[in-house]
Amino acid sequence: MSSLASDDRTRPTASGTGQDGRVRASRLISLLLLLQARGSMTASELARELEVSERTVYRDVLALSASGVPVYADRGRAGGYRLLGGYRTRLTGLTRDEAEALFLAGLPGPAGDMGLADAVASAELKVLAALPPALRDAPTRTGQRFHLDVPGWFRETPPPVWLPELARAIWGDRVVRVGYRRGDQEVTRRVEPYGLVLKSGTWYLVGRVGDQVRTYRVDRVTTVEVGDEHFDRDPGFDLAGHWRAQAGSFLRTMLRAEVTVRLSPAGLRRLRHLVDAPFVYDEVVAATGEPDGQGWVVARLPVESVPVAYHQLLGLGPEVEVLDPAELRQMFAAAAERFGALYR
Repeated sequence: MSSLASDDRTRPTASGTGQDGRVRASRLISLLLLLQARGSMTASELARELEVSERTVYRDVLALSASGVPVYADRGRAGGYRLLGGYRTRLTGLTRDEAEALFLAGLPGPAGDMGLADAVASAELKVLAALPPALRDAPTRTGQRFHLDVPGWFRETPPPVWLPELARAIWGDRVVRVGYRRGDQEVTRRVEPYGLVLKSGTWYLVGRVGDQVRTYRVDRVTTVEVGDEHFDRDPGFDLAGHWRAQAGSFLRTMLRAEVTVRLSPAGLRRLRHLVDAPFVYDEVVAATGEPDGQGWVVARLPVESVPVAYHQLLGLGPEVEVLDPAELRQMFAAAAERFGALYR
């Protein structure tokens, strides 16, 4: 069988140089792969898939034929273009389980967030075109049986603004200068971006700052400047291993303050849904003392900051009383007065 990767005769040529030539070459390959994947397609169907005019499709088909690709035109109302003689690029040796796992591994949502939706679609098309006919239903079978919903419950948010820019910098091993919101302040850091991690719907940037590897929430990045400077990536750095080792300690480093509260039984139960890290709730429950006569317990709660604690605990309403610090207690007293004025 002919192979696009090994047989020069099957490589479509494109007139022109530079960006226009690369765009046309990519389109010719996409046209070829569409015919391989679907067997036969009309000029209008190809034009719709490739987002070009039918006239452009006619020219592209002629270019493929001139390059030695056996494209045949079936005449008539039900006609179209198809490839002759079993012309195909194949991925040999794949089992059905392996073929279906390839499509299960695709993450179109996160890839789209990083600006890679077109690349993922193109890659899937190439894989589909290379599969033998018996495995051509792999993406359909996989899509019918498995769906990955990455964001957490009640936290459906748009992707961070600077995510695609950071992804491009990571692919190119380019140094970035990022503005980062930390509490009420904004800091600037020179970062060698090693990778991105998606955790429970939140994106994190892992990068080297000086001689340390640090982690930043991408939704708190305020600016990104990508220069011409490249960095030498540590070939031994394991992003997945680093994340597993640092995830727990990273969350703990975010919890730089502590508040003391009284919680009703309902408040203690609902607290689970308000804290960012599961271990926080487990530790709070383990450290609470005996309930008082009303069933309330006193708990010390690690938090990121007093303002963050205010917004989190406000969701408990009258099921929580802040005891310390005084600043947070005053914030709740002021909120209670405003509530009283609204509903009196």
